[in-house]
Amino acid sequence: MADRLLFSKTGRARYISHLDLMRTFQRAFSRAKIPIKHTEGFNPHPFVSIALPLSVGYSSQCEILEFGLLEGTSYEEAPARLTAAMPEGIIVHQCWPGERKLKELCYVNYIMTFDYPDGRPQACEPAMQELLSRESLVVKKKSNKAKAGYTETDLIPLIRSWHIECQSDTMTLDLVLSAQNPGLNPELIRSTFCAEYPEYAPDFVTFHRREVLGGEGKPFR
Repeated sequence: MADRLLFSKTGRARYISHLDLMRTFQRAFSRAKIPIKHTEGFNPHPFVSIALPLSVGYSSQCEILEFGLLEGTSYEEAPARLTAAMPEGIIVHQCWPGERKLKELCYVNYIMTFDYPDGRPQACEPAMQELLSRESLVVKKKSNKAKAGYTETDLIPLIRSWHIECQSDTMTLDLVLSAQNPGLNPELIRSTFCAEYPEYAPDFVTFHRREVLGGEGKPFR
């Protein structure tokens, strides 16, 4: 049974890649003098694994890392010691023994904000409502495994719920999306909206992962 950490990744840390983030954690465990399990073989290294790797540029307050805590450090003291060894923007909030299987992690709650610094077009909200209310929304996704170089995916079954709030210069989507098998990256919603309604394309979009959820819709821990 693996142990787990809950951590946030915000600010400049958003631009740390997945592989670099794993190396960052490996070094942090060493600096914090927290002994963890290592891989076996000729070149053993500290074992860490991050569930649902986050796209570069996305922020999150609910990232989960798996590792194996050895004797000598308690679950209670690990978060503060690790955070002290982390770069700015990465904070470890919680440490616990992982009892649930990761395949039970079913949904992800994202906050996606469309920014219009010169003023939000009023029609962009009903346009987004129309898009997300369709019975089907098939898009092409790049795939190195497919002979055609892409696969077709219907986004609608992968969206569990959505809510829109608008301000004078922003449109914010509160989305609950399928996490895995298959998962839905909210970037596909952004790109599809801009392709369907190019006149309402925002100047830029931010993505924030707010919570990971089990099948019952409650936080996965």
